[in-house]
Amino acid sequence: MATGIKDKVVIAGMGCTRFGERWDMSSDMLMVEAFEEATRDAGIERNRIEAAWLGGALDDINVGNSAIPLATALRLPPMPVTRVENMCATGTEALRAAVYAVASGAVDIALALGVEKLKDTGFGGLPIRTKGSVNDLWMPYGSAPGTFAQLAGAYAAKHGIPAADLKRAMAHVSWKSHQNGVHAEKAHLRKAVTMEQILNAPMVADPLGLYDCCGVSDGAAAAIVCTPEIARSLSRDALVSVKSVQVCASNGWEMQYGEWDGSYVRNTRIAAQKAYQEAGISPKDLGLTEVHDCFSITELVTMEDLGLSEDGRAVFDVLDGKFDATGKMPSQIDGGLKCFGHPVGASGLRMAYEVYTQLKGRAGARQLANIDFGLTHNLGGQPSNSVAAVSVLGRLE
Repeated sequence: MATGIKDKVVIAGMGCTRFGERWDMSSDMLMVEAFEEATRDAGIERNRIEAAWLGGALDDINVGNSAIPLATALRLPPMPVTRVENMCATGTEALRAAVYAVASGAVDIALALGVEKLKDTGFGGLPIRTKGSVNDLWMPYGSAPGTFAQLAGAYAAKHGIPAADLKRAMAHVSWKSHQNGVHAEKAHLRKAVTMEQILNAPMVADPLGLYDCCGVSDGAAAAIVCTPEIARSLSRDALVSVKSVQVCASNGWEMQYGEWDGSYVRNTRIAAQKAYQEAGISPKDLGLTEVHDCFSITELVTMEDLGLSEDGRAVFDVLDGKFDATGKMPSQIDGGLKCFGHPVGASGLRMAYEVYTQLKGRAGARQLANIDFGLTHNLGGQPSNSVAAVSVLGRLE
């Protein structure tokens, strides 16, 4: 009978590059930057790593479709090295693979690294790929802002939220993240903005304005994971354990049947419930969340999908400051995708890096008090055809 992964794996060390327009850095150089910080943090030499996973989402413009670039850039000793891809959940998939390898007993020490370099393409957004039935049937007919604008409309219609109230709540989501991002030294955008700037910004896809959308950037993040026994031999600090990692992909139900009303993301709800069960916690036990705020409406709806707000109440919780840095449940304490941008393969691991940093008490000006558990969430694709990933980190029991 399956017993889950709770407390079977410890994060020995993590690394994260500065995210941004890294014109002077190749993907290989970004990988090295993240990896060197992770090895220093863990106190583990590369020859002790037994297996590695590379997360990269856009093979045609990034590192290619194999994991060989990871092995060569890091000069890894001969070992299994694998590339994984699962849309915006790619970084979390790399972490999940490394964690599962250690939890299974196959290896004692493993590496997960995610990287994406998007700014060099000269393209303002993510390239659209048209391979496979999902992309062929639906993706050519909708942009990312367009599909998430539909989520906003469906959510407001279902719960009877006036357009002005929804717009103010979405603006507060972005305002809060920009306030937090000022204190995140590795963020792409570190400038606070006013509510007036957000509300008066140009429209992208009604009701999403410019500040409701995250940008693209370059970046990499890495995690070295190991058994609790090895972790105890390496550090006397508080040990950060992986409590759960859950992934749930759409099977087409949302687009092919009439039951879904478009106001929530089913996959997130399923992944979250499984993650809480595996971790042995409830949503109220969380001290912070790093969620997939590709758009402000995504973060707002995700609060309900994660069980942090009751259905139809996230608008009011947001406006009441529940998810602010000083609120009951801080979200995006480092500024999130809104301030870091979204180098797809790296984002999931970047989120884990922030939770890990908070649990270690190393977050400086943005450090939160009394953190026992933190959650990360990714949402790949569009609300109707998506993959959701939810992980819970906490101190080793």
